[in-house]
Amino acid sequence: MADESRRGLPGEDGEAGPGQMFLHFMVMEDLIDKLKLLNYEQNFLKSLGFKPLARHYFAIPTNPGEQFFLFTSLCGWLINQAGKKFDMPEEYDDPNATIASIVSEVRAISASADFPPSKLKPGCGEHCIYVIDKLADHALTSTGFKWAKPVYPEEELEEEAAIEDDVEVTLEKVEDEIMEDNDLDEEESFMDLEGLGKLQQRKESQDNSRPEEIMLSDTDANQWKLEVERVAPSLKVHIRTDNKDWRTHVDQMHQHKEGIESALSETKGHLDKLHKEIGRTLEKITSREKYINNQLEHYLQEYRGMQDSLAELKEQYRQASGGVTERTRSLAEISEDLERVKQEMEERGSSMTDGSPLVKIKQALQRLKNEVTQMDVRVGVLQHSLMQAKLRDKTNLQKDMNKAVEEDEGYEYDN
Repeated sequence: MADESRRGLPGEDGEAGPGQMFLHFMVMEDLIDKLKLLNYEQNFLKSLGFKPLARHYFAIPTNPGEQFFLFTSLCGWLINQAGKKFDMPEEYDDPNATIASIVSEVRAISASADFPPSKLKPGCGEHCIYVIDKLADHALTSTGFKWAKPVYPEEELEEEAAIEDDVEVTLEKVEDEIMEDNDLDEEESFMDLEGLGKLQQRKESQDNSRPEEIMLSDTDANQWKLEVERVAPSLKVHIRTDNKDWRTHVDQMHQHKEGIESALSETKGHLDKLHKEIGRTLEKITSREKYINNQLEHYLQEYRGMQDSLAELKEQYRQASGGVTERTRSLAEISEDLERVKQEMEERGSSMTDGSPLVKIKQALQRLKNEVTQMDVRVGVLQHSLMQAKLRDKTNLQKDMNKAVEEDEGYEYDN
């Protein structure tokens, strides 16, 4: 889980803070410091001819081919720095094989690599930074690098600086003192009778205490000069400049104006010279262009004639192509009709050579013969039955007629 958070990936709970997406930028900055500790600029970059890496080189995609080659080469160099033998990858090697070798080396140093190898193909991103960071840590450990304890410089006594700080009078303090004096003047402007009386008494006492003769100094002039030289630095007023002051802005404007005027006077001559050279060059180009046009006029006319001929040929080709297209369509229709007729002929030929219909006809005739025979038998039986019925009816009719005749004869006899 620590490795996942190191790579900028969310942990097991799937939640990440708002700065989690920028974590790999910080890891990349730490990685640059580790590479500098390994002296990669002299031992690695010079052999490949690359410039020193930017602080976020592998964090932002810029040139995928260059970044992937530099990523694989840097991984190979770090593995070799750790004391293992690893063939440096070439520019046209199989990327899948190279990535598989690097991932196996990362897993060999007991580092987590629970991500698909395809994440390393772009040559940049959090996974690439994670792999290089782990290999750099292993290389530092293998080379025996250890962080030493920090050495803090001894603090020197700055008594003189403290005295100067106390003596300095800034512009703000001067303004504050002026404001305080103004406030006191305003307060004293009110009439105070008691104060006026005391002031009058003080003036009278001072007038009485004034000396009546000229006071003479008994101080040596050389000692006085030495004392003045000693005290003079402490009495200097240091006013700090304010960048927001309009006077500073005016001074800057004058300085910039003088710089622009001096630069303009120097560059104006160069620009005039450059303008003349460009004018002469343009004149030469114009004259050469006219000469070339005169020399190539005949060829240009021939070229225009060939273009007209080409346009005519293209038009003829287009018309011919239209006729060919129409004929091709007709040919396709005829071919379809021919295929259909061939198919019908094949069906009819197959039906003529096939003996199954003849067999079916023979079977049907045999069935018809059997049915005719059965019908003949039934007709014979019916005829026999009909004949017997007729004979029976005839016999009965004969009997009835004979009986009637006998009865007629008996009636006649009775009469």
